[in-house]
Order: sequence, then structure tokens, then C-alpha cells
Amino acid sequence: MSDSTAALLPVLKAGLRDMGLDLEADTSKRMLTYLSEFHKWNKAYNLSAVRDLDAMVHRHLLDSLSVLPRVSARSPGRLIDVGTGGGLPGIPLAIALPDCQVTLLDSNGKKTRFLFHIKTLLGLDNVQVENRRVEAFAPEVPYDLVISRAFASLADMVDGCAHLVAPEGIFMAMKGLYPEHELAAVADRVALLASHPLRVPGTEGERHLLELALKQGEAIVPGR
Repeated sequence: MSDSTAALLPVLKAGLRDMGLDLEADTSKRMLTYLSEFHKWNKAYNLSAVRDLDAMVHRHLLDSLSVLPRVSARSPGRLIDVGTGGGLPGIPLAIALPDCQVTLLDSNGKKTRFLFHIKTLLGLDNVQVENRRVEAFAPEVPYDLVISRAFASLADMVDGCAHLVAPEGIFMAMKGLYPEHELAAVADRVALLASHPLRVPGTEGERHLLELALKQGEAIVPGR
């Protein structure tokens, strides 16, 4: 971890305290090592429109970790982050939950090259990187939890990812404003289990985490 990134450790710790989270010191340092590499690779690989390292702490790390209590409560053995891009929220979750097997799925080869680099650098044995489109990915074992903060709509998420969810598994969708119209569009296919407002220090605007489950008897067809 570079000196400039180490200087952000108090910022990260303050944000975590504000959200009621407590991570071990080594875990926080690994988060910042990831962020430092993200910042470095971002210049050539365009991982994010956010360029300022300080802003990345809030808009990337803390935003990703805001869902940690809800993910932990589900105790998923297998989790997939669909459209993960530069690893958000998948990498922070994988660092914080070493017993959870995390798959990072993205169709962009540059971004998955970065993810392979991070997996190797941090020794994330619980991470699997998949460079392919979601409709072309057919895992042998489905996932307890399918999460994404990048899908344009809930309909896209349900249409594209229904085949990835285990029979007792759920979707977690990270959204901004409460997506009332998006929920109405998928009401015939999924049940809304819970909606959690999220507060992320140092950021503006509303954030919500939705927990969704396929309705019984719903066909699991990729790209339906």
C-alpha cells in the first residue's frame, strides 16, 4: 500500500464507523491496496469515471461495503457479482467475507484482466473471474446470491440472471432512487422480499438495496 493510499486509512475507518461496520486492520489495508491498484489501472483501463482517490473511498469502497451487513445476514456460500466491472461490489465483499466463494462476471476483457491481477496480488483464493456475457455463462452449481450495482433495470437483471439463482437463492440489486416503476415491470416474475435504504458517508443522493426472489414455477431461461 502506497503512502498516498495509507493516508486514506483514517478516512476509510471513519466511514466504516459511521456505517456501524468494524473491519480488522489487515482487512481495511487490503481494501486500500485494491483501491490503489484500481486507481492506477483506471488511467489506462477506464474502470470508472471517478478519478479522485479520496472520492473512490466513498463512492466505491464504502458504497460496496454498505451492503455487507445484508449479505452477511444471508450467509451465502456462493455469490456472483454480475457486470462487476472493476470488481464492485464483488472484490470488497470477497475481502470481507473470505469464507464466501465469489464469482466476478464481466464481458469486458480489460476489466477482467485487472480482476485477475487483483485476485493474484491479494491472494483471493475465494474469487473466480469469468470473462463472458451473462447469457453465455452456465455454472454447474447455481448461486445463493446474485448481486449487481451495474444493471440498467431490474427487468434486465431478472431476464439475464434468472438461470444463475439457486432454488432458494435471491437477487440483490443495488439501486439509487427507489425503483417503483422497475419493480412493477417485474412483479409477475419476482417477489420483493425486502428493501433497505443505504447511507454511504461522503456521498449524495438516495441508495437502496432490494432483495428479490423468483416466484415459484418461474422458468429459468437465460436471456428470456
